[in-house]
Amino acid sequence: MTVLVGGNAIALLENGLQYFPALEDEIEGARREIFFQTYIFDPDDTGRRIAAALVRAASRGVAVHLLVDGFGGRAFVRELMSDLVSCGVKVLIYRMELRALSLRRHRLRRMHRKVVVVDGRVAFVGGINVVDDVSGDAVRPPRYDYAVRVEGPLLGPIVDSVHRLWRMLAWASFRRRVRVPVLAPARVEVAGDLRAAFLIRDNLRHRHDIENAYLDAIGRARDEVVIANAYFFPGRRFRQALVEAAARGVKVTLLLQGLADHPVQQYATRALYPFFLERGIRLFEYHRSVLHAKVAVVDGRWVTVGSSNIDAFSLLLAREANVVVEDTGFAATLRASLDAAMTDGARELRGADWRSLPRFRRLLSWLAYQGVRLAIGIAGFGGKH
Repeated sequence: MTVLVGGNAIALLENGLQYFPALEDEIEGARREIFFQTYIFDPDDTGRRIAAALVRAASRGVAVHLLVDGFGGRAFVRELMSDLVSCGVKVLIYRMELRALSLRRHRLRRMHRKVVVVDGRVAFVGGINVVDDVSGDAVRPPRYDYAVRVEGPLLGPIVDSVHRLWRMLAWASFRRRVRVPVLAPARVEVAGDLRAAFLIRDNLRHRHDIENAYLDAIGRARDEVVIANAYFFPGRRFRQALVEAAARGVKVTLLLQGLADHPVQQYATRALYPFFLERGIRLFEYHRSVLHAKVAVVDGRWVTVGSSNIDAFSLLLAREANVVVEDTGFAATLRASLDAAMTDGARELRGADWRSLPRFRRLLSWLAYQGVRLAIGIAGFGGKH
């Protein structure tokens, strides 16, 4: 059961257009300590702007700790890391990986979190990487994604989490205990009136916390479940939870990628469409830009925003971080944003749409589905997951 703490102020940030200016402002105001975790840190205009802000913070004497994944951050390692280190930014790389493809389980254990903590007083959690919001096409709208800005008692577990992961990886990197003093303890004073929880997925005590929070919320749903997820390939338990909710009369709606940055996974997801459509679950594909969101709203009250996709790689392998909020006002804000996305940028799919697809398209989806299942099996997972 998810344990929520009250007294928080949490703001929803939509896309990099809202996220990066807010993030940059907090970095510029930092005085003591920054912890920054990201899967991708690209050396594009956005990445260089955020990197410059981190360098300026380090030059003011701020202790800047930057953790980047070794696979998602390969370009960062090549083009940005040495400059940041030379300017005083402390950098760790999570599992350096230069190969483009590897299915060995330990290499699939990525650091997929997007968490930033500034001076122990404010945190950002979400799904937005450090990468240009618009990729190479000035006409296309920004990548569709979310993050939250957090103040209040929820900073306690967030700050504890970033410190713990940094200490663990520092020890693994240097093979000795590295002292990392807490320069800016979490500011846990009441800042608002929202009840929220910070959930992580790791390989020890919190292996299923995010998945179980989803399953518990879906299992308690009575009116509506709306999920927007970039890489959606749920296991048996998750699929069954959605189907059972729909059978109870809950309106279940999925907003998924229409423009794919990973086509194989998208084709694999589409192989599941008939299963969901035949059981009364509504499906929308977002085509206005690339959908990268990982959010959900249940019964107009329960909300999650974070980095975790609903697939085996996120739910069983990667280090992820989500925030859960229980509040009707906050839920209404996200629900309205999702409504706008479905109205203005998505199209609904129906059973007839799938049946009318050319046979080779359906065959490609089936082959991709089998390929992704094989990859999950090679990684050592199967059965109900």
